[in-house]
Amino acid sequence: MTDTYENLTKEDARSILLMPDEELPKLLEAAYSLRKKHKGNIVDIHLLTNARSGNCTQNCAYCAQSGQAKTDIDTYELITCDKLIKDGYVVKEKKLARHCIGLSGIRFSDEAILAFAEEIKRLKKAADTPVCCSIGFLTREQAAVLKKAGVDRINHNLNTGRNYYPNICTTHTYEQRIANIQMLKGMGFELCCGGIVGLGEKPEDVVDMLFEIQTINPKAVPINFLIPIKGTALENQSTAILTSEYCLKVLCLARLLNPDSDIRCAAGRELYLKGKEKWMFYAVDSVFASGYLTAGGESIDSTIKMIRDAGFEYCIEPG
Repeated sequence: MTDTYENLTKEDARSILLMPDEELPKLLEAAYSLRKKHKGNIVDIHLLTNARSGNCTQNCAYCAQSGQAKTDIDTYELITCDKLIKDGYVVKEKKLARHCIGLSGIRFSDEAILAFAEEIKRLKKAADTPVCCSIGFLTREQAAVLKKAGVDRINHNLNTGRNYYPNICTTHTYEQRIANIQMLKGMGFELCCGGIVGLGEKPEDVVDMLFEIQTINPKAVPINFLIPIKGTALENQSTAILTSEYCLKVLCLARLLNPDSDIRCAAGRELYLKGKEKWMFYAVDSVFASGYLTAGGESIDSTIKMIRDAGFEYCIEPG
């Protein structure tokens, strides 16, 4: 493997994930050189609103919102626009980078998309902040409606490598995800595309996922680390592999393969990287605050303090 970590092959990438922990400082420095070049020392903070919760028809093994999971989360249809606007004002007043909105489900009727688009229009009028939506599989017509309403970025994660995907979901295919992403990319949407580590996959599955993401070339790459949720198919999944060192290696590899993308440490950072924030930010330039779709998280003010204590600064995303 090259000492400069340039032009990585899949075998090089696998070696990074399996490298001895004592070699991690060198890897962090290599990631930081790219992070510094493309992102400076700024960290973007994103706020996530769960706009439709639970009752999803899919069987994703990690997800508390799956209709096959036996969890005690709140379930509801589309929240009121007042709640979206309230969160939008938080994004604006705290000078956060982006308002991320998630809707559980894989497909929506045209009527549901039109209703949601009207809420997005009201949100943009009240608090004109950048909006990213995670909203399953869209038709081209539905995507155009949302784009016109003011959605400029769509999140659609790959979640894991192609070969491992049938182990975590069988109600839709990996190829369907790729097709949806390519359609959205062709329509001019910015893309947010990442995955989840710790699902029981092997390092080569993580590598395959990150190389596929590199091909997609998304604007943002959120990396989640599994938090096993009681009632999901993965409630007893071992997370022994998710040492802080391994998590840092994954984040560094994401940066090396996607040097100018926003690398975001998403779910699991508070659990697996607590106290390691300085090193996390050697690769990462983006985080969530105030929780995730069905799990709590660090508050906005605490997140800002954490960023500054690590020697970095938070700032609204330019453009």
